[in-house]
Amino acid sequence: MKIREIREMSTDELIKRIQEEEQNLVDLRFSHALKQLTNTAKLKLTRKDIARMKTVLAERQRNAQNNVNNNGVSK
Repeated sequence: MKIREIREMSTDELIKRIQEEEQNLVDLRFSHALKQLTNTAKLKLTRKDIARMKTVLAERQRNAQNNVNNNGVSK
């Protein structure tokens, strides 16, 4: 998943997608442990997608917090 696609998602969609991908990662790890996973690169790609989504989510939270802090400060 491209970062552009992730940034276009709403925050609720992003949270839901993170949960889905984390469950998918558990399933992939289980398949890998049972030697049923043929494409082990999916593990790496899924981990990286989750990291990208969590990074965008953290950026949004940080920006929201900065906006609240900046609006409350008088100059």
